[in-house]
Amino acid sequence: MTTPPPIRVMIADDQMMVRQGFTVLLNAEPDIEVVGQAVDGADAVAKVAELRPDVVLMDIRMPGVGGIEATARITGEPDATVKVLVLTTFDLDEYVYEALRAGASGFLLKDASADQLAEAVRVVAAGEALLSPNITKRLITEFSRLGAPRAPLKERLGELTERETEVLALVAQGLSNAEIAAHLHVAEQTVKTHVSRILVKLGLRDRTQAAVYAYETGLIRPTGY
Repeated sequence: MTTPPPIRVMIADDQMMVRQGFTVLLNAEPDIEVVGQAVDGADAVAKVAELRPDVVLMDIRMPGVGGIEATARITGEPDATVKVLVLTTFDLDEYVYEALRAGASGFLLKDASADQLAEAVRVVAAGEALLSPNITKRLITEFSRLGAPRAPLKERLGELTERETEVLALVAQGLSNAEIAAHLHVAEQTVKTHVSRILVKLGLRDRTQAAVYAYETGLIRPTGY
């Protein structure tokens, strides 16, 4: 059986000790390889174009071009496949929301353990959502504060079938494929197929962006949560 290539990771942080620490931790994992480091957002954008990593660990607070703007530039490229995992020492609502809106696939605090960091990289690289329950609750609060859904986005929901819309709503609530399959009494592979079609139809990269989309369009309402 052929061993899959390691997940290529780049670390963007203005603190050298953080970059080096994460590099040591991740390179200790057999399936992860750190291929580069960036000292700020502008450097991160340039090096992503050069190195083509699978995942970028992106600090939010950096001088000059910050992590949120860099994330938007990186994920906004037409052929972008890289996933961004945002790292911060500040567990603040505005950062969670803005990072995900900018295109991040996940959000992790810098005090996470080595195991949590490595698993986060694997989850994001696989295209899964990295939204912990407490972050999901804060997302709901933020979308509630913002008010009415954005009409242009809402119109695109009409492209989904009834079952796909149902699956999207469950994805947005943080359910895994297995949990959705049990809820709908269907095979897990069927759910995977639905999720793939949803992402293609809506032009989304992964489950995290699908969850953001569901909240922004009003498919999922904050009331009752």
